[in-house]
Amino acid sequence: MGFMDKVKGMLGQHGEKVSKGIDKAAGMADSKTKGKYSEQIRSGTQKAKDQAEKYGRREGGSGGGGKGPQGS
Repeated sequence: MGFMDKVKGMLGQHGEKVSKGIDKAAGMADSKTKGKYSEQIRSGTQKAKDQAEKYGRREGGSGGGGKGPQGS
């Protein structure tokens, strides 16, 4: 099992935690740049969440973004 296979498996099992981590990192980046790049950060955040969800679904997990059976 390669590194990427492990990452994809973890995304499937921990999609909600990944999504929260992405949000936390985006908030920190937005804070550090004092909102100057908010739109770019928002766009990058959504793209990261979409990819995490895509890989999570591929591995049979609930995906990211809290849309699975345990989503809030």
